Amino acid sequence: MERTGKPTINDVARIAGVSKKTVSRVINRSPLLNGDTRARVEQVISELGYVPNVQARALALRRNFLIGLIHDNPNAQMVMNVQAGMLEAMRDTEFELIVRPIDRGSSTMLEDVRNFLERQRLYGVMFLPPVSENEMVAELCRELGIRYVRMGSATLDSSEHMVASNDCDVVTEAVNHLIALGHRRIGLIAGPHGFRSARERRKGFENALEVAGIKLPRSLIADGNYTFETGLAAADRLLDLSPRPTAIFASNDEMAAATLHAARRRGMSVPEDLSIIGFDDTAIASHIWPPMTTVHWPIISMARSAALKLLADFFGGDDNAVEEPSLFPSTLIHRASVAPPREG
Repeated sequence: MERTGKPTINDVARIAGVSKKTVSRVINRSPLLNGDTRARVEQVISELGYVPNVQARALALRRNFLIGLIHDNPNAQMVMNVQAGMLEAMRDTEFELIVRPIDRGSSTMLEDVRNFLERQRLYGVMFLPPVSENEMVAELCRELGIRYVRMGSATLDSSEHMVASNDCDVVTEAVNHLIALGHRRIGLIAGPHGFRSARERRKGFENALEVAGIKLPRSLIADGNYTFETGLAAADRLLDLSPRPTAIFASNDEMAAATLHAARRRGMSVPEDLSIIGFDDTAIASHIWPPMTTVHWPIISMARSAALKLLADFFGGDDNAVEEPSLFPSTLIHRASVAPPREG
């Protein structure tokens, strides 16, 4: 019988001898299909000239083909890396990424998130720290029936709703490295109050000194806000001390780079006069001189996994799916900004 009108997904499924869900998986490049099935469906799509109707499918799902990214983070590089990881997971699908910054300190924060989720009819949403550390955003998503994943520096939720790193443990390793080289007067540029990452990194720093029996005067801790400017002010404060620290751990690379800047401005040599370790392993760490010893935070991998968790149901993740990891170990990257302290 001669076919009339535009071909539909039902036509493709019938002729290929598969389900509509399988056709949908092919359209969205799901990794859960074998090669023969994918090739057969793609051939039928090509022969029929079938073009997916995204709007119709969105109406059927009662959700748009949109994944949200919600953040209140002063570190632009982190947000960019997260976007890169999520877009990599979404490549060759019909999904698009929509980014929404919010003010976590606003009295209307939760209502702002609710309005955004309801207005955009998101398929799923990813929360960056420190917004992700607020249990109420998870409760809101559960109430609205929206898939969600929270990124953090420690366990925040069940595995399907979380990607996390081991900030505390890896910072302990970093500071132990300084101690093993002979440093005893080690400064900390802490992250902003209210960030779980700042708490975890400070805890790792303090744990290393405590185990080594090294006292930590309050004067050797300076607060920053994960920005170059606040890192510069914090580094100046630490380097004004007498005696000054022989090493500084900065809670992110922006503040570590600022510490190098502050040291050079005083005529100090890095690492001979001052050893510096950062956190994140962003481009700035390897581009400055000397290249910065830092903690590699696998944020792109974490973001990619988060997006795949959000898309798991769409890909049919309840059968034959490989579960995405939730815990992503960070690693210490040794470069040229660390050396034993000068004698005397």
